[in-house]
Amino acid sequence: MSPGKTSPARRATGPLVKFGLFALVTVLATALLAATIGNLSGDDEDTYHAVFSDVTGLEDGDDVRVAGVRVGQVEDIRIKDRTLAEVTFTVTADRPLLRGTGAVIHYRNLVGQRYVALTEGAGDRTRLAPDGTIPLSRTRPALDLNTLLNGFKPLFAALSPRDVNQLATEIVRTLQGEGGTVDSLLTHTASLTTTLANRDKLIGSVIDNLNTVLKTLDERGARFAGLLKQLRRVVSGLAADRGPIGESLVGIGDLTAATSGLLKDARPPLKDDIAGLGRLAGTLDDNDKTVEGVLRRLPNKLNKLTGTASYGSWFNFYLCDFDGRIVLPRTKQILTPKVHIARARCDS
Repeated sequence: MSPGKTSPARRATGPLVKFGLFALVTVLATALLAATIGNLSGDDEDTYHAVFSDVTGLEDGDDVRVAGVRVGQVEDIRIKDRTLAEVTFTVTADRPLLRGTGAVIHYRNLVGQRYVALTEGAGDRTRLAPDGTIPLSRTRPALDLNTLLNGFKPLFAALSPRDVNQLATEIVRTLQGEGGTVDSLLTHTASLTTTLANRDKLIGSVIDNLNTVLKTLDERGARFAGLLKQLRRVVSGLAADRGPIGESLVGIGDLTAATSGLLKDARPPLKDDIAGLGRLAGTLDDNDKTVEGVLRRLPNKLNKLTGTASYGSWFNFYLCDFDGRIVLPRTKQILTPKVHIARARCDS
């Protein structure tokens, strides 16, 4: 092998060492992350029991904490004596329980998750043996959050969702003894009350407008009451006559159907009549001067005819002009005869 050249084995060893170190670091980081997320520990654990009157919302796997620090988890929940609940949980062996230890179910968040908080109470300071039971007298169920928050509904209705969540969390933490204080709760409530007070002008305007409306209604109380009575009378009359009204609606439906049939039958001749009227109107328009002359002379001639008719029982007519248009039915030949009598009487 010539100097300055690296053997194939050495070239392959370098990447393998780097890959091995990378894989080891990845595995250790993954294990650490899993232990952090799952709160895993390699310590030995002891099992205990606690009897509660109500464990609504508590589930297997929920935390068991001491002073806010997770020391175990809930393993099992079962019915005891038909009206109670027995919770089986584990605690790390380096956190022994005493005979005076109490257990309280707390809200972990507003979503509804719970956890079991272990508290040190007065009484026997001797150690509680593993598989021991915390009696009902030293346990307390979770705060009834629904009843609590229902009392704050009028306040929540005027707040934004963000303020509602902040205030509700503060209330729960304070009442559960989880670091919040009554003073901080009152401070936060005071700030919210100040926000509501800033809306006093708007609320006052609404109240003034409402008073104006109520005053107007009060001034017209008699008329308004009369209107309501008339409306009630109309509604009562309609209700009493609902049978005849229903029957009339049926009759109207039948009439509509009959009218529709009648219009369907009359539509073709009606269409022809309208077309004929259109042609007549066109003819009259084309001969408007002649029509105008006839209409102008017609009253005078009617007067003469009326005077003549009042002294005799017949009329003598003399034909001066005649023209027409005849269409023969078979040959479709068109004849247009015209007759003109050249007499003095016809020229007048």
